[in-house]
Amino acid sequence: MPTLLTDPPVVRHRWAALAALCLASLMVMMDNTIVNVALPSIAADLDSGISGLQWVVDGYTLAFAGLLITGGHLGDRFGRRRMLITGVIGFALVSIPAALSSSLGALVATRVGLGVCAALVFPATLALLTVVFTDAKERATAFGAWAATTGVSVAIGPVLGGWLMEHYSWASVFWINLPLAAAVLLAVFALVPSGGRDHSGRFDTLGLALSIAAMTLLVYSVIEGPHHGWTDPRTLGGIGLALALAALFVRHELRTPAPILDVRVFSNRMFSGAALQISLAFFALFGFIFLITQYFQAVKGYGTLSAGLHTLPFAIVMAVMSPLAMVLTGRFGVARVAATGSLLMATGFAMVLITDANSSYWGLIVWSMSLMAAGLGLISGPCTHVVMNALPPAQAGAGAAVNDTTREFGGTMGVAVLGSVLTSIYTARIGDAAVVDLLPDSARAAMNSSVMGALEVARQAPEQLRAPILDAARDAFVAGLHQSVWAAVIATAVAAPICAWLLRERKMPLATPDATDVYGLRHSSEV
Repeated sequence: MPTLLTDPPVVRHRWAALAALCLASLMVMMDNTIVNVALPSIAADLDSGISGLQWVVDGYTLAFAGLLITGGHLGDRFGRRRMLITGVIGFALVSIPAALSSSLGALVATRVGLGVCAALVFPATLALLTVVFTDAKERATAFGAWAATTGVSVAIGPVLGGWLMEHYSWASVFWINLPLAAAVLLAVFALVPSGGRDHSGRFDTLGLALSIAAMTLLVYSVIEGPHHGWTDPRTLGGIGLALALAALFVRHELRTPAPILDVRVFSNRMFSGAALQISLAFFALFGFIFLITQYFQAVKGYGTLSAGLHTLPFAIVMAVMSPLAMVLTGRFGVARVAATGSLLMATGFAMVLITDANSSYWGLIVWSMSLMAAGLGLISGPCTHVVMNALPPAQAGAGAAVNDTTREFGGTMGVAVLGSVLTSIYTARIGDAAVVDLLPDSARAAMNSSVMGALEVARQAPEQLRAPILDAARDAFVAGLHQSVWAAVIATAVAAPICAWLLRERKMPLATPDATDVYGLRHSSEV
């Protein structure tokens, strides 16, 4: 269990250090979404099909999510600042062959490499905040700012990517990483302290191997689930084997004297509740962002930059609500604030159910996105604070990795599940459209593959068929959007009462040496 420590010295320029760490988080999180707007150009230049393009996106996610626990532990053992710098340098170096890729295989391989580097960077940023900020109130504010950055990055990626694609080639979404990495390195060297090496004892090689195998196989099975089918033996077998490996990991960590993660912390209902709340929120969010970017381009007809700009209200509301959430948590408690956030997200997703091809952006869509962003802002910062306060300083990197893994895994599940539902409904509806019978087999196959494929068919079709093709594709997509969003509505609505119960505060005396705070969690450097 965590032990009380004397307060470390206050870090000078700590708010500037916070900005440096948030910039590092923004860089790696933005890479989740910036590449999406470049996929049509990549497909044309590298002669790629839909499955290949999906691995351009998923290769990054697979390595990122699968190695987060490993990255966090390496930071705890060898120094968080050192791992952060190593990851940022690697991120910049791997971006060069990514931008110069002349084949799809080379591009996917470099995307995996970027994910590996991101797994070193992301948990280190959050773990270092526990070193930079020693005052409880300042640390809560810092966690809120960090959480806001991760949410804002979801919207910033498409905006920056859209602008780059309107001026340069698809390689620019990778070249942009070089100046970003240079700025991060300069800021980290100048402002961020080392963070120490808090993990001692024997190197847990088996624990690392089991964590990598379990997380990578689980994420891979989820990514491939929509393609193979959720009841396919490959999907069920992969998930089953991943869970078995996870069980072996837990058993090993309980027995080893120097675990990479003290899994006993999951018995703390507040830690588990906060992790679950974050996972469900990002499940709904990433799935929705995956769908709404297609809606803006395919249904509303926005260009790449315009589609990105139309997601900016999400970033603005998120930036405003995240620091406010920490203030509200101090007044009303994390359970009420997070549950309210979950209900706001559910309401925002429910509004999408009445959206169609003619819905007004300012009259309906922007309000639904604003409710989602406000809800996420109320969830992310307070729940991150709970997770990070549950572990001792020696496992700050591991705690950050758990927090980050819930985001990445939840987001991966959201894209897989909502995308699978959308594809199923879209394919069924487009197959029933009368205009499809008038098309050759190649055009019919392209329409069935995706709504973007249908747009390309309409562009090349005879003039008298263009409007019917577009109408059929848009109607089928909206029908799929409505059905898939139900998963987000249910996930966030159900999360509210469950997590409100798990996150309920326990009032404890604060004067005793072994006391807990209103979160019911032990603090490492303050009581």
